[in-house]
Amino acid sequence: MMAQLVGIGSLLVWAYLILAHGRFWWAGERDDRVPPDPRVWPEVAVVVPARDEADVIGRAIGSLLAQDYPGRLRLTLVDDGSSDGTAQRARQAAEAIGSDRLTIVAATPPPRGWTGKLSAVAQGVEAAGEQPRYLWLTDADIVHAPDTARSLVARAEADGLVLNSLMAELRCESAAERALIPAFVFFFQMLYPFARVNRPASPVAGAAGGCVLLRRDAFARAGGVAAIADALIDDCALGGLMKKQGPIRLALTRRSRSIRPYGGWREIGAMVSRSAYAQLRYSPLLLAATLAGMALVYLAPPLLALFASGAARFAGLVAWGLMAMSFQPTLRFYRRSPGWGLALPLIAAFYAGATFFSAWQHWQGRGGLWKGRVQAQLRS
Repeated sequence: MMAQLVGIGSLLVWAYLILAHGRFWWAGERDDRVPPDPRVWPEVAVVVPARDEADVIGRAIGSLLAQDYPGRLRLTLVDDGSSDGTAQRARQAAEAIGSDRLTIVAATPPPRGWTGKLSAVAQGVEAAGEQPRYLWLTDADIVHAPDTARSLVARAEADGLVLNSLMAELRCESAAERALIPAFVFFFQMLYPFARVNRPASPVAGAAGGCVLLRRDAFARAGGVAAIADALIDDCALGGLMKKQGPIRLALTRRSRSIRPYGGWREIGAMVSRSAYAQLRYSPLLLAATLAGMALVYLAPPLLALFASGAARFAGLVAWGLMAMSFQPTLRFYRRSPGWGLALPLIAAFYAGATFFSAWQHWQGRGGLWKGRVQAQLRS
């Protein structure tokens, strides 16, 4: 009887997710269509915070300086205490193409209560001045197609957006990346269904930090970077902040790509655990509920399908099938085999373990560890 109840419960959850959860699984919110050019191309200030990014910064800066944007576009790199020559590599990239549009700012240490990245972003925004209509925030490990700025601004101008964010195509080359990265994107879409983010009447808000275009005046009205200074998941906090000011948009893209190698299983687990407990607001009750929910939604269906009988097995098989089907659009986007859909329970178990480890790190005083900074202690 208990197995039947678990199977029915899991099946009902998957039916809801597929039919009524903003079609998150369809991966249909993309930047494929570019709106008509605006009458006037407004000025854009690009801000890139960087800390020990010498291996990737040259390509990132080169792609930004190569934008075919018709208006004025200038770039500020904020060197956040790098010790590997990040600023020098960036300067060399600008010199290689003869560009004088790069300004490098040496960041001061973050104030108490600020994360290092957001402190660097704030200093870059200040250095950009008040003249640009748009701020384009991007990461040091993202390369952009030449028409990315044009696409971002055209969409923002056409739709009156205060925030236009593209979720960069993540690197998916190593064995661990191929197994885990598409699921990371799938889970992100489940947490923040893009169609709901893009609907002004919906309370759901989010953004992807690798590529965010902001209306500068709306950002200032919202309180600027200081309003989210302690946010460990800063992109989604930014999305929530800006949706109070007007329409926002979040979409998948191939125009922007992450070039940072995520490495193996351990490295990807560390990436997830850095912020997973912050997503749960550092609550042991939410942690327990999340792990129980993941067991019901992801682990119960294959276990019932393989080891139960009768109605419980049937419910498990159908739920597992719905799960595998829902993963297909994201797998296609990342050019992965459809067979990975059947492996989603095992992948989810990995993410559940990383979520618990995130809480464990926080309890040990090492939450949010990133390049020598233990940032989650700000919220303890």
